[in-house]
Amino acid sequence: MANKIKYGIKNCYYAKVTSTGADGTLTYDTPVALPGAVSIALSAQGSSDPFYADNVVYWKGTANNGYEGDLTLALIPDGFRKDILGETEDAKGFFVEKASDTPVEFALLFQFEGDEHATRHAFYRCSASRSSVEGNTKEDAITPQTEAITISAMPRIKDEVIKARCPYTASTTSSYALWFSAVQEPTAA
Repeated sequence: MANKIKYGIKNCYYAKVTSTGADGTLTYDTPVALPGAVSIALSAQGSSDPFYADNVVYWKGTANNGYEGDLTLALIPDGFRKDILGETEDAKGFFVEKASDTPVEFALLFQFEGDEHATRHAFYRCSASRSSVEGNTKEDAITPQTEAITISAMPRIKDEVIKARCPYTASTTSSYALWFSAVQEPTAA
């Protein structure tokens, strides 16, 4: 039976892009856990442009430019700051952010829980921006502060693939089981 509802983001991972081939083929590193996922909200980017003729919409063009929005975590792991955002760790163990830091692209993997099975997701070509620095004083109760990074999920150059969704079915059991150990590639339709 298929899921009727979804809830709860869980098992969030990133896989750094280690190389880009001449044809745009991306090679990924082994996925690394992003613990403490609180929420993800990525909005569709693109346009839908009508062309009018004969007093009606004669033709309508659409552009799918991917997604953009925020991934909120309990804390952004130091590994992500180094691997993806380009921060460096100095000899004293300081994490140093420089104006010249260059973020690298990565795949973002996660799952949403469901009433039957968790559905797994992959965005194949992402970039991330630095997070804001925020904090509040402790009052009568401790309220955890979260950190958000803005994610842009873009089409891959080679095949224009943006994302894949893997529900648990008889035909997906192998990919489903390996989802967080290596970036699972879709096959050509």
